[in-house]
Amino acid sequence: MNNFNYRFVLKTIGFLLIIESLFMMGATVVSFYLRETAGDAMLISSAITFFAGVFVRLTGTEDFPKPIGKRESFFMVAISWIVLSAFGMLPYYLSDAIPSISNAYFETISGLTATGATILTNVESMPRGLLFWRSITQWIGGLGIVLFVATILPMGGNASVMYDAEVTGIGYDRFRPRISQIAKRLWMVYVLLTSILILLLWVGPMGLFDSICHAFTTISTAGFSTKQDSIAYWNSAYIEYVITLFMFIGGINFTLIYFFMQGSPKKLLKNEEFKWYVAIILIFVLIIAIGLYSSGKINGVEKAFRTSLFQVVSMITTTCFTTDNFMNWGSFYQFVVVIFMLCGACAGSTAGGIKIVRIIILFKNSLNEFKRQVHPNAILAIRLNDRVISMDVVTKVLAFIFLYLAILILSCLLLSLSGMGFENSLGAAISCLGNVGGGLAEIGHTGSFSDVPVASKWYLCFLMLTGRLELFTVLSLFMPAFWKR
Repeated sequence: MNNFNYRFVLKTIGFLLIIESLFMMGATVVSFYLRETAGDAMLISSAITFFAGVFVRLTGTEDFPKPIGKRESFFMVAISWIVLSAFGMLPYYLSDAIPSISNAYFETISGLTATGATILTNVESMPRGLLFWRSITQWIGGLGIVLFVATILPMGGNASVMYDAEVTGIGYDRFRPRISQIAKRLWMVYVLLTSILILLLWVGPMGLFDSICHAFTTISTAGFSTKQDSIAYWNSAYIEYVITLFMFIGGINFTLIYFFMQGSPKKLLKNEEFKWYVAIILIFVLIIAIGLYSSGKINGVEKAFRTSLFQVVSMITTTCFTTDNFMNWGSFYQFVVVIFMLCGACAGSTAGGIKIVRIIILFKNSLNEFKRQVHPNAILAIRLNDRVISMDVVTKVLAFIFLYLAILILSCLLLSLSGMGFENSLGAAISCLGNVGGGLAEIGHTGSFSDVPVASKWYLCFLMLTGRLELFTVLSLFMPAFWKR
């Protein structure tokens, strides 16, 4: 630990706190403009966060004199989400809107990890300034905290190491050179899409405030709403189709969206993961729509199609907005929802879950195993987008899926020990590890995590962080070998 660059960690976290305080100040301005009593608490929270950031930043070096290693990058990325959540909960706690520390922290880390799980039982009773801050946390966390830092803070080669710590997984289509420049371009795309969505929602039945909040939480595929009934509150086909489109976009690899907007649509349209993504959605939309209409659960062909389309896209992108209570549809549909919660959308998107690209590699590797039974000496490569996937990548995918399922099983056992029922334990574990937000049974649809035992809430916070950083970044910190020179 003698060569651990702790000053780099402090400097970066201090910078992040300053940025967080500025976003918090934006929500404070909204609160004062609306003449809400929570404005004073938000102003104090912003000031505390700002001065804490300045103090921590001054303890770090003025620059980055040497490249950092994986220890610093993994630790900094993990600890930054924890620290930002601790300061981000201050507006909730100091305003007494959420007087419990465990609940306030749960709500904040759920926002920053773009999970969308909530402890609120009456969203409309919250001051709108706090609802605005709640939406901002999801918008920041959707694309990634480190990716945001890379757009502003000059870090040289360190940006690439930090990017790998936060955006782990399959990187066959990643930009490699000049991560900082690419981060700026991705954030430009992110801001542009958010702005377009705000305008589209505003011209519909939504007011400006709700349009901004829902644009933040839609493009980040996060799912916080300003209404307890979520999108169903507006009962608007226009709103549902618009949000469905942008949830779908949020589930696509953002590098491919960038190429598409740069005039290279072939990169997106020929991408194998994107094709699977579209095919899965279309197949299940038709199956569910036909089932809902033929069973009489929903009247009208268009209504059945729209409801099916919205819920399928919402669940596979782990946004978890709702327009209908899928818990009342029957066990088959609930099982499909669980599959989507596990699967997730595309790698490099704002969605959670295992990611479709890993499912593709697992599927192709399984097919090759059948072929090896007939041709044991054959050399069978796995191809993705006409490129051969190395065995190192395949091994990492297998390890990821094994760890993911093992953590889910262990989490269900631990949650059930706290007194939670089977469906609630399963739903909460899948929801938080996959950064989905919704659940099953009592915490399904527009339910709340408010009745979850306190110890379980803190454990679910850990799951949200672990899932957002895709397991290895967080779990590596608990391995003694990781800290050896």
